[in-house]
Amino acid sequence: MAERVLVTGGAGYVGSHACKALAGAGYEPICLDDLSGGHTWAVKWGPLERANLMDEGAVDAVMARYRPSAVLHFAGLIAVGQSVREPGRYYRANVGTLLSLLDAMRRQGVGRIVFSSSAAVYGDPVEVPIPETHPLAPVNPYGASKRMCERILADCAAAGDVSAVSLRYFNAAAADPDSDIGEAHDPETHLIPLAIRAASEPGFTLRVFGDDYPTPDGTAVRDYIHVSDLADAHVAALRYLQAGGDTTALNLGTGQGHSVLEVLRAAGEVLGRPVKRTMAPRRDGDPPRLVADPSRARRILAWEPRYSELRTIVETAARWHLRN
Repeated sequence: MAERVLVTGGAGYVGSHACKALAGAGYEPICLDDLSGGHTWAVKWGPLERANLMDEGAVDAVMARYRPSAVLHFAGLIAVGQSVREPGRYYRANVGTLLSLLDAMRRQGVGRIVFSSSAAVYGDPVEVPIPETHPLAPVNPYGASKRMCERILADCAAAGDVSAVSLRYFNAAAADPDSDIGEAHDPETHLIPLAIRAASEPGFTLRVFGDDYPTPDGTAVRDYIHVSDLADAHVAALRYLQAGGDTTALNLGTGQGHSVLEVLRAAGEVLGRPVKRTMAPRRDGDPPRLVADPSRARRILAWEPRYSELRTIVETAARWHLRN
């Protein structure tokens, strides 16, 4: 029997790709999702248990039924702007659910967890590329909730309750290279699917926020990491914990930045038609450059991105979106 791993939020974007990666590595992913943001069609590599993490009885029952050896925790809310408007909802959904999950893990004797964190824990960068030693100074409730979750995990690890790896994503992008699953947010806020839509849909024009940044072309620069590379990193982090690795936090990115206009040009080349766009003012809180220093993850996890060249990211995203 394959070793079982509980994947919270496994019907969502990154979580479903992680389920595929787990299955490919010989594990059986058990997806626990309330489907508030996930999709049943994304659950293909193991059973779906529909439950909310705040329902302690339901979570206990799932863990007792499947006896997972570890947890990959993706469930939560991710929209920065929404977190500013509804901070209480974000602290409840991100921090509250982690506390409930950790209580269930303690009751069921599960001691390893890989946590989906974010580069938002850093806030406005004071150095780029950003290392894990950079000050943690989140500037919005989303980032603050992720920072608080990391602190909770570190404290629980110090108390001997769990061992944990927090993975700080930079810009997750693209879709499964086999087009089995992909990105389907509602509403969609990520640049690459919006660029594909602007190139493909006659009535839609993409807004570019800011063309006066201190960057080579004036638009913001971000570190785009293929979602399948993120998924592989979660499997590597799980194996690291299973081998006795210490609790830690790691950046997941490529160390290479691309501007908004570079991404739009790549999308236009892949699709064979221009991306319709209009310029808009900068958004508050958007720094000019966010680029990871991923060297610790590469060293500690023996992990290397395989799909994160910009053209590959755009091509896999386009295949998925144009078929779905």
